[in-house]
Amino acid sequence: MPSPDDVTRGRAPVHGTWEPAPASRWEDAFLAGNGRHGALVLGDPEDDRVIVTHHTLVRPNNPPAATAPPRLAAALPALQDALLAGDPTAAEKFTDGRPLRWVRPFHPGFLTRVRCAPGTPGLPVRRSVDFTTGVVSCVRGDRRGEVFVSRADDVLVQYVTAPGPVVEIELDHRLPGVPADLGAGRGVATARGETVLTLRARYPGSPLGYTGLTLLLTDTGRTTVTAAGIRVEGAGRLLLLTRVRAHAGDLDTARETEALRALTGGGGPVDPASPTGGGGPVDPASPTGGGGPVDPASRYARLLARHTVLHGAAYRRVTLDLGADEAERALPGSALLRRPGSTALLERLFAAGRYHLLSSSGTHPPRLTGLWTGDWDTAWSGAFTTDANLNLQTASAVAADLPEVTEAHASLVHGQLEDWRDNARAIFGARGIVAPSHTDGASGHTYHFSREYPLQLWTAGADWLLKPLLDDEEVSGRRDPRTSAALAELALFYEDFLTRTGPDGRIAVVPSYSPENRPRGWSGSGAVNATMDIAAARHALHAAADRAPARDAARLRALAARLPEYRVNDDGALAEWAWPGLGDRYDHRHLSHLYPVWPLDEINPYDTPDLARAARRALELRGSENDSAHGHLHHGLIAARLGDAARTGGALARVLTGDYFHDSLMSAHYPARDVYNADAAHALPALLVEALVQSTPGRLVLLPARPAACPRGRLTGVRTRFGTRLDLTWTPGAYHAVLRPDRDAEIDLRTPAGATRLVLRAGEERTVASSGRVASRTVSS
Repeated sequence: MPSPDDVTRGRAPVHGTWEPAPASRWEDAFLAGNGRHGALVLGDPEDDRVIVTHHTLVRPNNPPAATAPPRLAAALPALQDALLAGDPTAAEKFTDGRPLRWVRPFHPGFLTRVRCAPGTPGLPVRRSVDFTTGVVSCVRGDRRGEVFVSRADDVLVQYVTAPGPVVEIELDHRLPGVPADLGAGRGVATARGETVLTLRARYPGSPLGYTGLTLLLTDTGRTTVTAAGIRVEGAGRLLLLTRVRAHAGDLDTARETEALRALTGGGGPVDPASPTGGGGPVDPASPTGGGGPVDPASRYARLLARHTVLHGAAYRRVTLDLGADEAERALPGSALLRRPGSTALLERLFAAGRYHLLSSSGTHPPRLTGLWTGDWDTAWSGAFTTDANLNLQTASAVAADLPEVTEAHASLVHGQLEDWRDNARAIFGARGIVAPSHTDGASGHTYHFSREYPLQLWTAGADWLLKPLLDDEEVSGRRDPRTSAALAELALFYEDFLTRTGPDGRIAVVPSYSPENRPRGWSGSGAVNATMDIAAARHALHAAADRAPARDAARLRALAARLPEYRVNDDGALAEWAWPGLGDRYDHRHLSHLYPVWPLDEINPYDTPDLARAARRALELRGSENDSAHGHLHHGLIAARLGDAARTGGALARVLTGDYFHDSLMSAHYPARDVYNADAAHALPALLVEALVQSTPGRLVLLPARPAACPRGRLTGVRTRFGTRLDLTWTPGAYHAVLRPDRDAEIDLRTPAGATRLVLRAGEERTVASSGRVASRTVSS
């Protein structure tokens, strides 16, 4: 049987990446974040620029009345009649006449800028990011800059050593796409060895805005106020602590300053009444400074230690080692990206995806751009897009043991339920909840829709968004009462909504929408019995029934039993609409109709082999349309669930060869690094995990769809949905798995050698090997 030594053949994989030059584009900047604040670090030692972002920075773009869900419930019966009668244009009239409105766009806040004197010519630059600590570094000679975003203290920390004889520091809002009429003003306040820089910004025509604050500590030297910020002469070390706050009206900057000062454990008070304090006009001639020297080094070390104990523990829970060549492991990321067949590239993208997913998840899960952007004109508003992208990005969170991501996802869901209730009432005249397809993170109202994309018709979103929370409960064995309550509300919606029937006497789901496609030969997108809608309703009703009193449970299961069966079309493929006369339009980036395969597990090769064959045929016929990265990864996840190793590997290869990744190892939406987007970066680890280990509450599948690109390896720390942690080692023709159950379980074990029943006992370590040997060992708690 294989051992870890058979796989690694040397040092462990590289948990970081590096480049031999500063980033010339913000897309190539190395990333840090704590799920609230984000940082894009360009890594130029002479002009050290860090772009500061925050999940709450979204620009007002609509009057409040335009962001309410449309009141369409009174017109719903007529729409249902028309669609059931075969009118392909009926859904186009189901609107209140509003134009397409985007949710509030996510945008960057500002730059912190530390400009130093030119260094010694010819000295190399090395910028790097350490995934285990979240520290981004830039080194040239003696000069070193480090940046991290503290998960413990919610602050962006920047530390510079040997900055040179003269340093100029400023906060600068002038980033690409910034509105010309953004109201912005800068200020400086100083006293006793501390300096606070502020940048206030107010959105055009709005009382809303945001304020950035940076507290600067130096060990020695003289600080002078300049027209843009400050000049520091003779300092050996600089420590900058930065936060940004979105707010309405004025912000209490004195209070925010005190909060920053408390993190340093020392320093004197900054006088907000000083000539340059409180964000007032900057006096270029005003000298500052005084007081005794401080020790930025020790304060930086304390801040870093508090952060790494949280970040490092989360990042290290799961690792992937593919036994890559050591010479390739040593290459910079940009060089590895030019070797798409390299196992070292797969190792690094797995590690980077895990790092970026963790770093962008906190108050919210990742946006379309994660937690980062350097441009105010973010594609698709940098929103949370819930009809595919969000769930694809977070797909690895449960199995790859990042509960921080799942908690962020739960925060988004539970924080918007009142708005989801409004959607159900206004659009469908129903109780319960309906999730939107787009959200800015604050409002959960449905108001982003159009004639081409009638997203107001989509009813499957709440089930898809709740599914990761249910998976996490299966892993832990503990139910969250908030999720149970949300499921009960979702069941109420379906009880009110599923009232129409088709010619066969079964429920007709109408209106029905398969994101973001339309039936072949059908001029509109609104239709009847989209497969995703059927699957979501069935899953939600059964999940709610499992938690309901007996009488309610029976009623919900009876309703689920009346839902239509899935349809297999004339091509032998699982049809996207289970309604007569609605043909399949195969060349599309979304694979919504395969929702019963992934993420639901309802259709699988073991329990439903005929439907699994139809699903596999549907996958074979599906085109990639515009080569969106999320489409390729979605394709691969479904192929893995179906046990199709070749198709799983093909999807992976299309992403690796399509030039989707920037030097930062953040990804793009389209090939040739077109449109900064986190889908591929965050979903790639999920694809690799699914190809190697799959679990349900009653089943474990080892190596179901191992890509040819991964002939050997070791995956450690995976969590299963029956409460077990698993380490898997494999080589060509052999495997070795160690299971550490947290609770008793009896499962169906599927391996390349066949199927068997396996009984697990809490605290009893089990070993499963390709030799057929199953061993047990009791371990201490």
